[in-house]
Amino acid sequence: MQLTTVTSSLRHSPVLRLARLFSAFAALCIASFGPANAADVKELPKGLQAKVEIAKKACEEFDNGEFGLGWGAVERVDLDGDLYSDWVLNEFGFACSTAASLYCGTGGCMSHFLVSDEVHSMLNKGWNIVTFGAEKVLLSQVHGSQCGGINPTSCVTASVWDSEEKAWRSTGAEWE
Repeated sequence: MQLTTVTSSLRHSPVLRLARLFSAFAALCIASFGPANAADVKELPKGLQAKVEIAKKACEEFDNGEFGLGWGAVERVDLDGDLYSDWVLNEFGFACSTAASLYCGTGGCMSHFLVSDEVHSMLNKGWNIVTFGAEKVLLSQVHGSQCGGINPTSCVTASVWDSEEKAWRSTGAEWE
């Protein structure tokens, strides 16, 4: 086996420096965007802690299960356009050792959105925030029955946060 010695000029090359910088950045990103775990629950706002406690109790009552938070259970995103990160608690990231589907069903999973100290929950199959003009819009894929169909019927809702009323606003489209 032959060892290659990196010369001083290669060790300080711009490409190598950039690679080291990228590696450090990637490590920081992975560490800061990791999933929440049980120790992180205490750092959640009280309204979301209450949701976790309810889920944990339901798990414990189901054959003495052990509750856990997985990847994506807790997210920080600006929901109302004030440039500050709000909180989202996604039950698809909840786990119970004794029940595979305790928190989600055919209609999806509950997501709890905390904005302006208010927690509002929605059953959904996935959601995303998009910017539409000056508005932050919450797009949610929901059960097809909300659009007059059945579960596999494609159905999406769009909601915006009303900061004065502290409520989500949305409407059904009136198509002609």
